Parts: sequence; C-alpha cells; structure tokens
Amino acid sequence: MITKSKKIKAFTLSEMIIAIVITLIVVGLAFAVLQLVQKQMWGMQKGYEKNTELNLAKQILWQDFSTFSSIIYDGSSDILYCKNEIKETAYFFDRNYLIRGQDTISIEIIEKKMFFDGKEQTSGEVDAIQLITGKNQGDKKIFVYKHNTAETYLKN
Repeated sequence: MITKSKKIKAFTLSEMIIAIVITLIVVGLAFAVLQLVQKQMWGMQKGYEKNTELNLAKQILWQDFSTFSSIIYDGSSDILYCKNEIKETAYFFDRNYLIRGQDTISIEIIEKKMFFDGKEQTSGEVDAIQLITGKNQGDKKIFVYKHNTAETYLKN
C-alpha cells in the first residue's frame, strides 16, 4: 500500500518574521506622522487662542468707543473710564492683561497711547487708543477710535 503524504500549505517562519517587521515599520511611521500632526494642531490651537484674545480686546474696545459718549483716561491710576447717561465701565491696564468689569483679557501690552484729536494725551478726554502687544500675540497693533460729537468739544 502506498501512502500519500499530504502537504499542508502554510507560511514559513522567515516569511512570518518579514511580515511582522514590515507591519512594525508601517505602524511606527503611522505613529510618527500622528505625532507630527498633533504638534501642528496644538500649535494652531495656541495661535488661534492668542488671536481670539486679541480680537476680543479689539471688539470690546470698538463697542465701548462707539457706545459711550465720554471716554476719559486717568494716567495716574492707568484706568480708562467710558461713560454715558445710562452706564459707566472702566478698563484697567496691566502688562499681561486687560480688565473690563468682570472680564479679564489675557494680552501682553507692551505700549499704550491715548489720543484726542490726533494729539497724544497722558490724561483727560480721549477719542482713540493704540495698544501694541508683545511677541505672544505676534507684535500686533490695536488702534480704536471714535468720532467726536459737538458735545465732546464743548466739554473741553
């Protein structure tokens, strides 16, 4: 009697090792690319947060400059008062933040200038403000102004 031996189809040990090595290389590259993408996303998020704070500061300054009829800067206490017949609000300036009421806006203020009729003011009525931010916000400049009414000139 002749017995036929059945050959089992299978992978050899060397083929399995090669497949595992190739899989490890592909997975390693995928994790490396994932880390690069995550770093890029974190950088974009930080930049977005910085620009958001800067835009928020600019927006509330524009809103208050257009809403309030009287804007007075007290140079000795470094406070900007915005007043009208109905309400009043104040801005407190610090090097690393700007406070308006209960809002704290985190921006690095390197330099600030107040103006009235195009002339720089150290105290008194103002109609424009210029803030220069630090490197954290990309050395940006915020310039906000309002149009003066006849009442503004009569007070001065």
